Amino acid sequence: MKTTFHQAGLLAGSVLIATSLVACGGGGGSSGGSTTPTATAGTLSVALTDAPACGFDAVNVTVNKVRVNTSATASDTDAGWTDITLNPARKINLLNLTNGVLDTLGQTALPAGHYSQMRLVLDPNTGNGMANSVVPTGGTETTLTTPSAVQSGIKLVNEFDVAAGQQVDLVLDFNACKSVVTQGNGKYMLKPVVKVVPTAAVGISGVVATSLLGSHVTVSAEQNGQVIASTVPNATTGEFFLSHLAIGNYDVVITADNHAAAVIATVPVASTGSTVLSSASAPIDLPASAMASIAGTVTLPANATEAVYVAAKQAFTAGPIVTIKYAGADLSTGAYTIANLPVATPQYAIYGGATVPLAFAAVPTVVPGAGKYQVDASGTGYTTKSVSLVDVSTANATGVNFTLTP
Repeated sequence: MKTTFHQAGLLAGSVLIATSLVACGGGGGSSGGSTTPTATAGTLSVALTDAPACGFDAVNVTVNKVRVNTSATASDTDAGWTDITLNPARKINLLNLTNGVLDTLGQTALPAGHYSQMRLVLDPNTGNGMANSVVPTGGTETTLTTPSAVQSGIKLVNEFDVAAGQQVDLVLDFNACKSVVTQGNGKYMLKPVVKVVPTAAVGISGVVATSLLGSHVTVSAEQNGQVIASTVPNATTGEFFLSHLAIGNYDVVITADNHAAAVIATVPVASTGSTVLSSASAPIDLPASAMASIAGTVTLPANATEAVYVAAKQAFTAGPIVTIKYAGADLSTGAYTIANLPVATPQYAIYGGATVPLAFAAVPTVVPGAGKYQVDASGTGYTTKSVSLVDVSTANATGVNFTLTP
């Protein structure tokens, strides 16, 4: 069952700290079904959501079950597993789950207590079937390779409590953009990046001009230049919702092809409601801009398996540093291209309260400068490397190369 972001606010539960997932083996366990909390047991309900994917029209995964255990170190054959089983397994296009939309996977009764492990189990690709697949932009459906460990279960060591007579709602945020790794020769591999996000549908909302909607608009919430969440606006209305954000301040970055970016600094997220940045009567529009690209190669250690991402960043004097756009490096060749980077200076505003429209600075002071970017290459297990000044103000930049080491 899918829940829209307007309905998602009805969900209740604990706010959990986002934690990365790693692959591990899966196994048997007791089946879980819909139930009502009792005096000695509670209920766990699990839903799935997603951020937009880079360069794909669809990213499909077939979910078989969700497993939980009180032990963070339990193996797939140990006792103590409780399963939420999807029968039949459900093929889900993750790209349908943006703007706070949830796909409920199911629920099960659990003894009251403390739980430390969760696994999301996927069906494997068998024969000519495409249980897990991608559709590149404008292309055809292609198998998404899933390593055997991922097929058995994606392991999360996470802490949550189930109280007797109460229901706990967990939302799994499956980051399709960072979960699909290009392997060259038209092949793609699933390297799951999933986190548990706050259940309450609090966040940041607004509207972009409908004239931008054919230009691949992306809206991101960032902290210290790191993308925390992102979404794409509604294709008809331009409405967007960066949902399920933890309490705190965020920098919001809006990009579109052939337009300058917009950056809104220090946007607060509270424990209830959402922070509104714009309305249908006063949507956020972006001025036109020439575009450029940054390309190069990331050299990795032999037999590297971890995905690497290259980000183009800009900073503002006495303001934040933000990622304007990023791209993954091909796992086999190391090649990357960050396309459609604005040459024009970003629009910039500091969130000043509930009054809209926002007042954007016409010519903010941006570092390293208009059409100039700091470029960072990073990946799990590698030391981040940076090039402090890449100039695309007059031409595309090529040969921006990195060598990453553990």
